[in-house]
Amino acid sequence: MTGPLRVVVADDQALVRTGFTMILAADGIDVVAEAADGAEAVEAVRRTRPDVVLMDIRMPEVDGLEATRRILTGAPGEPRVIILTTFDLDHFVYAALSAGASGFLLKDVTPEHLVAAVRMVRSGDALLAPAITRRLVERYARRDPDTSALHRDLAALTPREAEVLRVLAQGLSNAELAARLHLSEATVKTHVARILAKLGLRDRVQAVVVAYETGLVSPGGRRDAEGG
Repeated sequence: MTGPLRVVVADDQALVRTGFTMILAADGIDVVAEAADGAEAVEAVRRTRPDVVLMDIRMPEVDGLEATRRILTGAPGEPRVIILTTFDLDHFVYAALSAGASGFLLKDVTPEHLVAAVRMVRSGDALLAPAITRRLVERYARRDPDTSALHRDLAALTPREAEVLRVLAQGLSNAELAARLHLSEATVKTHVARILAKLGLRDRVQAVVVAYETGLVSPGGRRDAEGG
């Protein structure tokens, strides 16, 4: 993608907003707006049309989860959302991932990791920390179907695509998927793209959520992901 990377920072703590803004600006990233609550974040996104939103999950009035849902409504040009949290196992974070957020960061993230994460999701990748994300999904997936944001029918997938999705649920990279399934990386990329397209998913994080919520992969059951 070309052009300056445009970011909205939403957090109810002014020091956090200022700190993140300074870190991003120092690396040439344009912070086009700051917001102190979810309602301000939604308005800022509509007004500035950023590439990425750094969204605090816990804010007054409208929280980060509801703001994420409002932002990711399927409108063209919607931004990528990265959830900010102080806890890596938080059911609000899981709900935000299932609602379409592209990943999450702990608030004590290093400046280098923050910049890398923003650039990564802007390029279309999911911010997937395999160990934490898998643990998060295993803990909360399928516990509350009434609030689950992702409902998908896997019947559209071919057997090979379902196999790729099982392994993908471990949080493996394309290279790791290729090695596990004895495929080329190009073939893996094609399979992943088709899975996302057929299931109407934004990125790999949502694919992991779907794999657990549909029962394709069972929490704690690694044998399901052992593909040949």
